[in-house]
Amino acid sequence: MSAPAGYDIRLITNINPMDNLITMSRKEANRYDIIKKTLDKKIKGIEAAEILSLTTRHIRRLKKRVAKDGLKGLIHAGRGKPSRRKLPEKERERIKKLLHKHYPDFGPTFAAEKLNEVHQIKRDPKTIRQIMIAEYLWKPGIKRKEEYRSWRQRRPSLGELEQYDGSYEHWFEARAPKCCLLASIDDATGRITYAKFDEHEGVEPTFNFWREYLEKHGKPMAIYVDKFSTYSMNHKSAKENPDTLTQFKRAMEQLKIEVINAHSSQAKGRVERLFGTLQDRLIKELRLNNISAIPAANEFLIKTFIPRFNAKFGVVPGSEADLHKKITQKETAGFPSIFCRHYERTIRSDYTLSYQNNWYQLEETQAVAIFKKDVVKVEERFDGEIRFKLKGKYLVYRQLPERPKKVSEKSVPWVLVKSLPVR
Repeated sequence: MSAPAGYDIRLITNINPMDNLITMSRKEANRYDIIKKTLDKKIKGIEAAEILSLTTRHIRRLKKRVAKDGLKGLIHAGRGKPSRRKLPEKERERIKKLLHKHYPDFGPTFAAEKLNEVHQIKRDPKTIRQIMIAEYLWKPGIKRKEEYRSWRQRRPSLGELEQYDGSYEHWFEARAPKCCLLASIDDATGRITYAKFDEHEGVEPTFNFWREYLEKHGKPMAIYVDKFSTYSMNHKSAKENPDTLTQFKRAMEQLKIEVINAHSSQAKGRVERLFGTLQDRLIKELRLNNISAIPAANEFLIKTFIPRFNAKFGVVPGSEADLHKKITQKETAGFPSIFCRHYERTIRSDYTLSYQNNWYQLEETQAVAIFKKDVVKVEERFDGEIRFKLKGKYLVYRQLPERPKKVSEKSVPWVLVKSLPVR
């Protein structure tokens, strides 16, 4: 390609605003050649339009520019000039200082939200992201190929399916010991229906969680849970998870709520992604609000965090129906019996029962006929009370001070008989 006298054309993308140096892309250089030939009447405007995939009207426009300004006529007028949308340097410096001081470990989206909420700086998260990358506060992730999994459509109605799980994490960072966040998320709306902190994910915290959930929302149709596999956490109660699942399924069966077991973490991806988001956002929110204890954290969850979270991340369900069923007075009265540990014991020949190394004597007068070898249901309630139930009736008993003693062989008098000769 020939250049006009006094100009040096370089096919580079960097802009250098020198008077005698015009930087052009290869596309612009090719366009100049074609337009120059039309001006020299070597080709027609229609042919130039076909070659450059432009309209004849635009070809005429380019011819006028080149005829008037030469090569510069094809260069965009804004090239080499700062963008009008460029962030003012004063504001950029202020954002840098705030990010380093208050949000050094925040993600770009969350940092942009806090800058708007707390400091009234409203900028796109992509802008904040570029600043954080330049300040080494954020490292862009590398996308890796993942296993293919097909999309599952959401349930249409609120209360049709609740995904439930617990997450052990340093929720208060170094300010308090590691604890567990229990949470349920509605499949149809993507909203947190209930959440609370507790020391572990054992039977009692799980039962307390769902008792409070039912009192607040009513009964959902189904609950999606994992298999409660044993966690690596060293808390003694955290290792009772197989028992937790057994007791939980039994309680839900009594309440006629379906329990669905997930066979992989991806199967209940909604609650797994929820904890990923909470481990990023909630930990920082607790830090910003100077919260370091479970009671204060639970109050913050209910009053502040969950309403904001649901307003931001909740979606419109496919149906306006709420499938939660109201709890009846009979069910409420039966909560102490439902939400406790249930086991079975067999009545011995002396009408005694053993449980947790203690012995209990059943009284003679009962509301139901009892027999030896009958299998009795044991209710171990969380207030320490023990109850025995048979055929829907509670049995009357008293605790024995010690285990009934067996008759030992040494206490039986033996008569020594001289053996007679065998005839």
